[in-house]
Amino acid sequence: MINQLIINMKRTFYAVIALALSLTACQKTTKIEASIPAKIVDGAVVLETPAREPGQESALAMACDPIDTVRIAFVGVGGRGTAAVQRYTYIDGVKIVAFCDLDSAKTTHCNEIITGRGLPKASEYVGEEAYKDLCARNDIDLVYIATDWLDHVPIALCAMNNGKHAAIEVPAAMTIKECWDLVNTCEKTRKHCTILENCCYDFFEMAALNMAQHGLFGEVYHVEGAYIHFLSDGWDRSETWRLDYNMANRGDNYPTHGFGPICQLLDIHRGDKLDYLVAMDTPSYNGKAAAKKFRGVDECLDGDHTISLIRTEKGKVMEVQHNVYAYRPYSRMYQLTGTEGFANKYGQPGISVKGINGHSYVSQEQFDSLMVAYTPDFVKEIQDKAKEVGGHGGMDYIMDYRLIYCLRKGLPLDEDVYDAAEWSSVQELSRISLENNSMPVKVPDFTRGDWNKVKGFSYAF
Repeated sequence: MINQLIINMKRTFYAVIALALSLTACQKTTKIEASIPAKIVDGAVVLETPAREPGQESALAMACDPIDTVRIAFVGVGGRGTAAVQRYTYIDGVKIVAFCDLDSAKTTHCNEIITGRGLPKASEYVGEEAYKDLCARNDIDLVYIATDWLDHVPIALCAMNNGKHAAIEVPAAMTIKECWDLVNTCEKTRKHCTILENCCYDFFEMAALNMAQHGLFGEVYHVEGAYIHFLSDGWDRSETWRLDYNMANRGDNYPTHGFGPICQLLDIHRGDKLDYLVAMDTPSYNGKAAAKKFRGVDECLDGDHTISLIRTEKGKVMEVQHNVYAYRPYSRMYQLTGTEGFANKYGQPGISVKGINGHSYVSQEQFDSLMVAYTPDFVKEIQDKAKEVGGHGGMDYIMDYRLIYCLRKGLPLDEDVYDAAEWSSVQELSRISLENNSMPVKVPDFTRGDWNKVKGFSYAF
């Protein structure tokens, strides 16, 4: 009897200790710092979804009045913006109206580019808030934003609130609050807000997407994407603000190159939606070395390698990776696995499909034949010019061409404001997961329940 009593007392003691330890562990994992209100529900972080304001309506498949000649202004004309200006001198149906930057030498250089191509000189705006005067003009249809990341959203909001469409370089936004700001402003103003994700227009990615849509791979259930690009040795020469951001922010700070194309594969908010995310990262090794070398500090919050796993509403799995520090070849990891096939771009491009070869890649001849057969028709029409004009092998030109084509025809854009929000949201969502011991984080439904109303991704014509 006494022995049993002692045993029971020990069990109770250990149970209390276990409970205390579990509560302590929970306390360590429930410190949620987010840009909007958040709470834990059933073991996952859930961020608040703001209600639509009266008179505000969905922008799904939104089309605006056709614009015969798209009058465009560029805000931010560093390396990326200047390259865009160069490309737009080869696109029909546009008029370049203005340039804006912090540096007058850059706006002057852009005018030299367009006048050298026989186009009229554009207005120049210089200064931190000069974009506000630019957006207030009544002779601009589209504001093309290629500034540093932190200035994307304020400029886009200013453009839409002044009656202009906004096209934003990647990532479109850096916080969930900013994502909602873009969505709400687009829905309210009925002006397009698109993300300039050029990797959606890579020749392999477009052909593989077309193959998937024609059932070549069966049911696609697992996809991978990444941004693996060794950059940390060059931050003393360009994009110094990028190092500063990585030093101060943990998470996948640049997700959209790998994430955008695989979201299109799975028809995200066009029949499926992102459900929840779990992230893990490594310590910062080369990141800290870069911070020490270029900033003289010993801290870099961004882990060298970050992995985010995302489950969709239909149970499919997405893997996204980020690494700008490793001595390894460039890769976006673009990969899909289906019930009847597989496609992979890096390092060796290849396709494996049921009925041809299920144990290894098809032959080079078969691969080439599939690529020709499944390249979208509109790409076939412009691919020679795209490769000639350039921009990452031509995909930048195709991205710009499609944007102008849709605006001129009054069609829904390929990438809408919900794409901009979903693809950019991975940054803050991954940080929240990482800071809470890889706790699951629910991905906000930026469509507010409308994710299944459009059936499948498609290019409008």
